[in-house]
Amino acid sequence: QVQLVESGGGLVQAGGSLRLSCAASGSRFSINAMGWYRQAPGKQRELVATIFSGGNTNYADSVKGRFTISRDNAKTTVYLQMNSLKPEDTAVYYCNVNIGTFGSRYWGQGTQVTVSS
Repeated sequence: QVQLVESGGGLVQAGGSLRLSCAASGSRFSINAMGWYRQAPGKQRELVATIFSGGNTNYADSVKGRFTISRDNAKTTVYLQMNSLKPEDTAVYYCNVNIGTFGSRYWGQGTQVTVSS
């Protein structure tokens, strides 16, 4: 049973920083990619950033230059460093992992990020 445990959300003023963490456990198979999505009220869930098994990363245009995705050496914990936060970054942030040959996907429980103006 794959489990994802997220932490690090909270309330911050515009221009501030937060760091999200997501620890994955319970998988018998290799992790292909780890990423972060977010969902603001009344909007669809959107991809924020992904880090692939080889270390490549990609970002949504809206966060490029402000957010950085990284992982630990064991490749089971993913981080999202968020700098220069804006009110439009306010959302529930979800961790996502893609595992195994068939690319099974798992989601974290979500963590609220609120940026005040």
